Amino acid sequence: MSIFSPHMLLDYLFSFNFAHAALVTLWISLASLLCGMLIGLTLAAGQEVPSRAVRGVIMFYLWLYRGTPVLLQLVFAFNVLPLFGIVLPAYACAVLALGLNEGAYMTEIMRSGIRAVGPGQRVAARALGMEERQIMLWVVLPQALRIVIPPIGNQFNGMLKLSALVSVIGVQELLLIADQTASMNFRFLETLTVAGLYYLAMTTVLMIIQGFIEQLCQRRRGRTPVRSAFRLLSPANLGIVR
Repeated sequence: MSIFSPHMLLDYLFSFNFAHAALVTLWISLASLLCGMLIGLTLAAGQEVPSRAVRGVIMFYLWLYRGTPVLLQLVFAFNVLPLFGIVLPAYACAVLALGLNEGAYMTEIMRSGIRAVGPGQRVAARALGMEERQIMLWVVLPQALRIVIPPIGNQFNGMLKLSALVSVIGVQELLLIADQTASMNFRFLETLTVAGLYYLAMTTVLMIIQGFIEQLCQRRRGRTPVRSAFRLLSPANLGIVR
């Protein structure tokens, strides 16, 4: 038996099982990232409220999920939640555990983006008669989201590779399919190479999309100065005054 078979590598590369497993990996990563972004955005905004109780709950969440391994959180969601009557499919457990873990890191990313928006922006918005909720929604968040695009891209890259851990709860993701295929014929070189090529292809496409979004935001930022943004956010346009 030869050490490396290009023909077998091509068969695996274009096989349905590997392509489907790659889509599962991509779907879990995207769903977990979106959940993490929603959690992170909500908690980052929550850290701006004056209530100590709210900030205390958020800090406990961050401490818990940043201080325990992701693998432990996955196994907990799959094996412990049923003891409390919460039975979820393996895919839902994977997205839940990864999304909650990602939310802890996204909270810090979103918070840094919110804090990066200068206080003068808020003062100017208050001078226009805007409420705090409107200031956060129409002034702070649009600028903060532009700032956090690069770290969010890095987080998705990490999430894509971290999704390999969901194989421990039986999710048929890319690395598990590669390992199961290799265990039948011991062609580890070909199967793992194909898995690596799929990961590289997905991360490369992501980097291209991230670069395009960053360029688009830079062009729009160059065309729309801050004073134009505030003109669009005037009380008349927002319906604050008649």
